[in-house]
Amino acid sequence: MKKLLILLAVCCLGTAAYAQHLGTEYRLKKVVQVPGRQGVAADKDYFYISDTRGLYKFDHNWNLVQKRVKTDKDGLFPHPELANHFGDIDVYDGKIYTGNEHFNLGRGENISVSIYDAKTLQWIEDIPWSPESGQVEVSGVAVDREQGLVWLSDWVDSRYVYAYSLATKKYYTKMQCRPEPYWCQGIYVCDGTMLFSADDGESTYQIPDNIYKADISGAPYFGLKQGTEPVKKDPWNVKTDAKGKVVTRTGLIAAGAFARPLTLFMEMKSFRRCGEIEGLTVDPNTDDLLVLNNRGTQIILGMSQGPFKEEGYTGEIHEVYVYEKIK
Repeated sequence: MKKLLILLAVCCLGTAAYAQHLGTEYRLKKVVQVPGRQGVAADKDYFYISDTRGLYKFDHNWNLVQKRVKTDKDGLFPHPELANHFGDIDVYDGKIYTGNEHFNLGRGENISVSIYDAKTLQWIEDIPWSPESGQVEVSGVAVDREQGLVWLSDWVDSRYVYAYSLATKKYYTKMQCRPEPYWCQGIYVCDGTMLFSADDGESTYQIPDNIYKADISGAPYFGLKQGTEPVKKDPWNVKTDAKGKVVTRTGLIAAGAFARPLTLFMEMKSFRRCGEIEGLTVDPNTDDLLVLNNRGTQIILGMSQGPFKEEGYTGEIHEVYVYEKIK
């Protein structure tokens, strides 16, 4: 009995050692150049990077150990005719969760959560998108380990984040962000708190991007219901008929939502150059905060338009900034 208690204690300590915890103060430890421009995730053994071209796996010394790219024989996307873009990613229970879509000039289509095996980088399955939720793009994915949810952010319309149940793989709820972290690029959940990386600076004028936080604990279930709602012409305007009357539709709609306040977590003044902030995560071994940033090219509607040649750039540079937790 005594041996069993000791074994259980050791197991609990091992689990606790890999439980991420947010800090209130960080300092820059190092910057690592990486091949991908979109997402970053971490488990106790590896770091993972994503972009529209591939998934990349590194050991904790940032040595590339494995990759899967679009040009591989068995490809990267499960349905390449429908999707061309990964955003920010997360890794949980041996699986990589990616936001998959076809993205072009600021709009997303054919959204899903594509799940990959973290060991082989092979696609496993999709969690299908519920367009009735109101989501129109997926820029980031975060697994909420405490509530059993996977959250999705929306770069086009960042007023809400959307949750799906890990158990049922069905739409669960959505949260209104107050205020809106416009152009949200990545999210991460830790200690009942969601971090939001927002591309709300201005690279042309060297105005830094920001990270925000919100308490998302106790997220209530709303799901979908039968109802009537206006048909949207775009995310911000409703469709009208020839007489100027609002067009409506009847069917499944979001049954409700809840709201939480956002506060500033970190202003990214430490980036080597203001550019386009992307994914973020917390290292479960060290509690380091990892943030991916792109610099060197002009970005319009989420797409690179070429380098800042007058500054000496010949292409875009992708870097992970590693911040050490001080307290």
